[in-house]
Amino acid sequence: MSEARAWVVIGEITRPHGVQGAVKVLPHTDYPERFDSLTEVYIGTDDAEPELMSFSLLGWQKGQLICRVGEIDSRDAAEKLRGKLLLVPREDAVQLPEGYYYVFDLVGLAVHTEDGQYLGRLKEVLQPGANDVYVVEPADGKGEILLPAIEDVVLDVDLREGRMLVRLLPGLLEEQ
Repeated sequence: MSEARAWVVIGEITRPHGVQGAVKVLPHTDYPERFDSLTEVYIGTDDAEPELMSFSLLGWQKGQLICRVGEIDSRDAAEKLRGKLLLVPREDAVQLPEGYYYVFDLVGLAVHTEDGQYLGRLKEVLQPGANDVYVVEPADGKGEILLPAIEDVVLDVDLREGRMLVRLLPGLLEEQ
């Protein structure tokens, strides 16, 4: 995808639906209601510039959207869209409440302790259940630091400055 513009994946086309060009889409958003009023969407892959297409939601079936994109009017044409992503420009992403962040905004942040110690860069966010877990790649490149994304640990996130301030609770770092 183009580096010039930041994109947010909101869905993935999984297969054709019927014979008149509709497709099934697996949503990749915590805000599925966004599809109710969506009239245009970019369709693309990781290796091609996204293309703007019209969008209309026809309904839902087993957790997937049934929709029309662009001028697709046959099953064969819809089949060619299998695996393509539905994208919106970053600036059109749903505004999150205060204190909530998109994973893609967090990845890459410099992580510092409240004492000023640089721990490394946040490289991944795991979502195992009760709370997210931030995976920090230490500055020395050895191993990983796992931090629970809870208020007692994450004190501040500053996207403008590109940093996260954390408190290390006992046992979070292995003793060397």
